[in-house]
Amino acid sequence: MSSASETTTNGLIHPDKPLVVGRHELSSRLIVGTGRYDSMEQMRDSLHHSGSDCVTVAVRREKLYDRSGKNILDFIDLDRFVLLPNTAGCYSAKDAVRAARLGREILRTLGNPGSDWVKLEVLGDSRTLLPDPVETVAACKELVDDGFSVLCYTSDCPVTAQRLKAAGAASVMPAGSPIGSGQGLLNPNNLRIILEYLKEDDPDYPVIIDAGVGTASDVSAAFELGADGVLLNTAIAHARDPIRMSRAMRLAAQAGRDAFLAGRIPKRLYATASSPQEGVISSRPYGSQSNVS
Repeated sequence: MSSASETTTNGLIHPDKPLVVGRHELSSRLIVGTGRYDSMEQMRDSLHHSGSDCVTVAVRREKLYDRSGKNILDFIDLDRFVLLPNTAGCYSAKDAVRAARLGREILRTLGNPGSDWVKLEVLGDSRTLLPDPVETVAACKELVDDGFSVLCYTSDCPVTAQRLKAAGAASVMPAGSPIGSGQGLLNPNNLRIILEYLKEDDPDYPVIIDAGVGTASDVSAAFELGADGVLLNTAIAHARDPIRMSRAMRLAAQAGRDAFLAGRIPKRLYATASSPQEGVISSRPYGSQSNVS
């Protein structure tokens, strides 16, 4: 987001606090990916319009080049963006730990502050891309012991989320729906439970919705649930107009966060008039009770 959301006290507007994950402080609560764009130029422009100040980069290979030989890092403003290396495509704790350490070395050579953290993904199935909970917990423990701030991609299982936090995860990142599916938040009840459990003893513990976002309303809904951040990639990269969609995601993040901080009205079965009823000259509405016996 280009500016932090705002809260109100006694009619005065105050800036929202930044998102803090590990040793990093982010002004935008939207984190965006760098994969699956038609071109590096399209990716660069989309990142700019998203308002994000943190982007994820897959580090499974030593050189970050595309098919035409262009280096992805040449199209990312390293003075603006903190890079979040991720272990996308790993199917075991061993491979994920190796990829995380590789990412740390690459970013250290660049002098980018993102060298001390990692977005951990350990997949259990190549068809659904659902996470392997056992391998994810094992990798999380090893990386935490190795000095990483670990952001853990996981399912919407509250039990797994609790185990990852107990393992030392700097942030737990439950999926809204399967990676790249665009189905949005399939199980908001589980996400609410995760938010409740993980924030019970630490209200500032960062829970970031990761995966499955399809459009701007999904981003807004995630923030309205109380999520601290949203990470997405495909919803922008595969939109008909990625640059316009990236702007929509930025605005949706602002709106959803503001709506959560403002506090929605309760849902009621019957209507509640928004105009004062005193002094209104009208006949008795149809269906109302009469005082005549």
